[in-house]
Amino acid sequence: MKTLYQKFETLLLNTTTDFKRYLYEDISWGSRMIGVIGGRGVGKTTMILQRIKQHLSVKNTLYVSADDMYFSEHKLIDLADEFHKNAGEYLFIDEIHKYADWSRELKNIYDSYPKLKVVFTGSSILDILKGSADLSRRAIIYKLQGLSFREYLKLFHHYDVPVLSLAQIINNEIQLADIEHPLPLFKDYLKRGYYPFGIENEINVRLGQVIVQTLETDIPQYANLNVGTARKLKRLLSIIAESVPFKPNFTKIAAMIGVSRNSLDDYFLYMEQAGLIAQLRDETGGIRGLGKIDKVYLDNTNIIFNLVGNKLNTGNVRETFFLNQMRVNNEVISAKTADFVVNEYTFELGGKNKQQSQIKKDGKSFVVKDDIEFGYLNVIPLWAFGLNY
Repeated sequence: MKTLYQKFETLLLNTTTDFKRYLYEDISWGSRMIGVIGGRGVGKTTMILQRIKQHLSVKNTLYVSADDMYFSEHKLIDLADEFHKNAGEYLFIDEIHKYADWSRELKNIYDSYPKLKVVFTGSSILDILKGSADLSRRAIIYKLQGLSFREYLKLFHHYDVPVLSLAQIINNEIQLADIEHPLPLFKDYLKRGYYPFGIENEINVRLGQVIVQTLETDIPQYANLNVGTARKLKRLLSIIAESVPFKPNFTKIAAMIGVSRNSLDDYFLYMEQAGLIAQLRDETGGIRGLGKIDKVYLDNTNIIFNLVGNKLNTGNVRETFFLNQMRVNNEVISAKTADFVVNEYTFELGGKNKQQSQIKKDGKSFVVKDDIEFGYLNVIPLWAFGLNY
């Protein structure tokens, strides 16, 4: 355990606390068992190390990564037992999905050491969702999304912008102190601002690794798929990336990649839960429900730029950004006569020449334009929806 503590203290020493993710203040850190899930590279590790650095003592706290060589010869529950015997109180376990049978051992830790508080994270959302069923009534699960446009402004450029409610956004109650022209910043965010590692200007390499790891390792391991199926998942993602936006014809796509219609439904669900795509559903079930799938998007605009490059479609980028940013705090579903319905409001997206012919003049319908600096009446700049979390 001495080596584990040395690694932990080195990580803690290099952890900064000047920027925290939106979820940080919402987590009930005093709970006995907490799980934080989210796609690779969105900032889970940094967030838990910040919590330790600011509020806990290394004397009774331990952070470990489940893929550490230590666990090739030791069990997680044995670590918890030794840590508890040495007056340990707070155990943080990163990348828990890389430890075999993790959910059963966490359940045993919870039941055997009632005074021990455990926080775990996982990047393989699929495995965490499956394993969390074994931890029902024990663990509180939180999901961390990538950076909002507001968080990007803070992390990349040190601009402090408050979180705005949907009501404030649609009323154009938007003030950006010290930012005279938001559009150049917004365009940069669309390319590299969703993942914190984008600040290092290695977005294409790092994000490419995230995509490959998810398709070749996370999904196949979760669903017991073979290597050939991983290739089909890559083909499916390419089809989605090249579409504008993607209205799925499942029978046709199944024939294109050589799988059954039922298997294709599973592949779409796996990719959605793994954070690669987003499925927009109709009003019968909402984005979190069982409604009919109306459109399929890539999960965020950074993935679009990574996979499509200069061949991207502007309309697809608009809609992907809007859905991605709005889904954190709102229910987003498809609209019959426009692009989206968010709560009780209807939104039609377009460029600066977009007309209002498709929407009603009822006080609840809005035009969202991606190349205007500021809004007026029921016309709202697209970038403003990135200030909602």
